[in-house]
Amino acid sequence: MYKSILVPVDLAEAELAAPAIRAAEEFATMSEGTVRLVYVRSLVPVTYMEFVPADFDAGQQADAEAKLAEIAAKVKLPAERVSARVLVGSVHGEVLAEADASGADLVVLGSHEPGMLAYVIGSNASAIVRRAKCSVLVVR
Repeated sequence: MYKSILVPVDLAEAELAAPAIRAAEEFATMSEGTVRLVYVRSLVPVTYMEFVPADFDAGQQADAEAKLAEIAAKVKLPAERVSARVLVGSVHGEVLAEADASGADLVVLGSHEPGMLAYVIGSNASAIVRRAKCSVLVVR
C-alpha cells in the first residue's frame, strides 16, 4: 500500500483539499504511512518588487506556513506522521519535484469541474497526472 502520500493544498480554495486529505488519511491509516501537505506560493515578479515592502515575501511565507499548519493539525493521524511544507514556484513543477524528493508513492489531488481556461491551457491537476512518476488519485 502507500507509505508516503503527498497532498497539494491551495490555501485560496482550501475546501477543495478536504476530500483529498480525507482520502490520504484513509490510505495512510491502512498502511501506517505518512501524509505531507504542500502549498505552492507564486513568485512575485521582479518588476513588482520595488512596489512591495522589503519583508513582503517573508510575511507571505509565514502566513502560508501558519495556514497550512492549521490544516495539518486537523489531519486525523499521529502528529509524527503528518508534515507540511510551503514551496515557491509553479504549482505542478514544485509538486512533482516534492513528490520525487520526498519519495512519495501517491499524490492525492482535490479537484473541481474545470473551466474553459483549463481545457485550453491545461490545469495543474492534469499536468501532475500526466507527469508524475508515482500514482495519482484525483478526488472530486
